[in-house]
Amino acid sequence: MYSKTLGKKHRNQENARPPKPRLSPAAWIRQHATLVFVGLLALASLRIVATYSVFNHTVDEPAHLACGIQWYDQGLYTYEPHHPPLARIAMALGPFLMGRRTTNQPDMYKEGAVILYGDGHYERNLTLARLAILPFFWIACFVLYAGARAGLGEPVALIAVFLYSFLPPVLAHAGLATNDMALSAMLAASFVTGLMWLDRPSTRRSVLFGACTGLAVIAKFSIFVFLPTAAAAALLCYLVAARPAGRTLLDFVRRGALPLALAVAVALVVIWAGYRFSVGKVDFTGMTLPFPQLFNGIKAVIAHNAEGHPAYLLGERNRVGWWYYYPVVFAVKTPLPFLALLFIGLAVSLHKSNRARAAYWLPLAFSLGIFFVSFASHINIGVRHILPVYLGFSITAAIGAAWLWEQSSSARWALWILGALLSGHAANSLISHPDYIPYTNLLAGNYPEKILVDSDLDWGQDMNRLGKRLRELGVRQVAFNPLITGYLEEYHGFPAITLMQPTRPSPGWNAASLTVMLAGRLGLGDQFPKAKLWTTGVPPTERVGKTTYLWYIANPDDFRRKP
Repeated sequence: MYSKTLGKKHRNQENARPPKPRLSPAAWIRQHATLVFVGLLALASLRIVATYSVFNHTVDEPAHLACGIQWYDQGLYTYEPHHPPLARIAMALGPFLMGRRTTNQPDMYKEGAVILYGDGHYERNLTLARLAILPFFWIACFVLYAGARAGLGEPVALIAVFLYSFLPPVLAHAGLATNDMALSAMLAASFVTGLMWLDRPSTRRSVLFGACTGLAVIAKFSIFVFLPTAAAAALLCYLVAARPAGRTLLDFVRRGALPLALAVAVALVVIWAGYRFSVGKVDFTGMTLPFPQLFNGIKAVIAHNAEGHPAYLLGERNRVGWWYYYPVVFAVKTPLPFLALLFIGLAVSLHKSNRARAAYWLPLAFSLGIFFVSFASHINIGVRHILPVYLGFSITAAIGAAWLWEQSSSARWALWILGALLSGHAANSLISHPDYIPYTNLLAGNYPEKILVDSDLDWGQDMNRLGKRLRELGVRQVAFNPLITGYLEEYHGFPAITLMQPTRPSPGWNAASLTVMLAGRLGLGDQFPKAKLWTTGVPPTERVGKTTYLWYIANPDDFRRKP
């Protein structure tokens, strides 16, 4: 009996499968990479969509929508040449299919407002416009993932996507019907497909490179500065790291001439299609050319940059901006854990053991090229204008995270630092929901308006909150100068609105958005007098949302301004 039992037990042990070895976190990520990537995109997309119902339209959204509707309805693109049509075409498609049409208002802001409100379905029209920008966010994440994976592997690529998809500035502008996310996506696609083309300039890759570059051109005219500087920075790094012989470069130029011509031809066709294959006179040459709106738009942007734009930074107003505007704004708009990982990744990438590896310096070349050229810009109104830098910087920050993970095998402190930085980055992002537009880190303190306003803080997005608060207070009249063009009394619950006077408060309730109050911005670029508003130094009764101050002043003759 005993021998039979023992034999049966022995046979069961022989037949039992050996336990599967436990996967390390890195191995598990590699095995489930697609699932992790899709999960990150889904989470970020849900967070973005959740903001649609919280915030009303911002300053520029109606204008972009009006231009897109005109493109569909009239086959024209005449409202404004400063911006090309790609994002506008995308965001106008949904409202156009719902029956929204042009109404020939005198300017694109009023036209966009009529399109949004005119059929009584404001929320639906705004949601459809914003949803069209979401695919550009997906493209940006995919290009980021594919580019990082090719040179640095699956874990680094997924960490880069995690870091990028949790950045509040990225989530903010992925959730608005504007063109900044479209530029980020297509600029990155052009850069990465260009690298693929350089590796092997085949017909297929030439077509892909040309199409992505054409789409980037009709995304935003910043491409004409950002792509050349990013490419020049990458070329400089290549020449320093690889030190290729002159004959090697000449041979490549000979082999790549025809494929490059094909790429250029494809890009031109895509650009022309974006302008509905229009032909006309270019204003400043008198020549008849395809897509004249492109040339007129470039001229308008150059003139705009030369003239400057009303800007605000660190409590000062300036029309031509400051060379240090974007470094300051980037420093306070980017989560501190991300900045810490970025500096670690920068040190790792520049270490002598990695200097010859293109995967380490290409992301830096892309982002630093854009970052440094922005110093020369005279249009200083938001980190959104350099939004593409977060793509390359996310890869460099992921390199820093990967280095900490490698160190953790022999130094436990590295694991604790890595865990704290990654969880801190996620926590920063989650806590800021849904206020991604006004997000600032601890460097900005409790009053970020002392540093920045405009699309970095107050872009007119809190009118729903202000209307709700005024109803709660039973306000029947408010002195207020709206930053946006909208039907505040009819659709956002406002009482009767009278215009606020710059030098003297009105009796009763007064409200002011931070951009109007501090940057002197009123509506479509109109300026208050150079003197500070009466609101400066007068403690508000309360703050509504992140962007608006509210005062109750019973007798204007008695109010006192703090020195």
